[in-house]
Amino acid sequence: MKPIVYFIGAGMCILLSIYIFIFGTWANHEIMAVFISTWAPTIIGIGIFNTLLGILDEMCCAHKRIEDRQTKQEN
Repeated sequence: MKPIVYFIGAGMCILLSIYIFIFGTWANHEIMAVFISTWAPTIIGIGIFNTLLGILDEMCCAHKRIEDRQTKQEN
């Protein structure tokens, strides 16, 4: 997925948390808002992890192509 999707998801979590913190009427709405706000760093972390996996995959493919070219030149 594109990085913007993760940032939109994190932003929505923060906005939902603020909304629940300010406009919540049930007993533990402050605690629930804090819990929801902890989702944002998790979503951003997942986005960074997926981006790094994509970079690793590209590097592995490039390394394999270089090795294949070197083997063809030796033969």
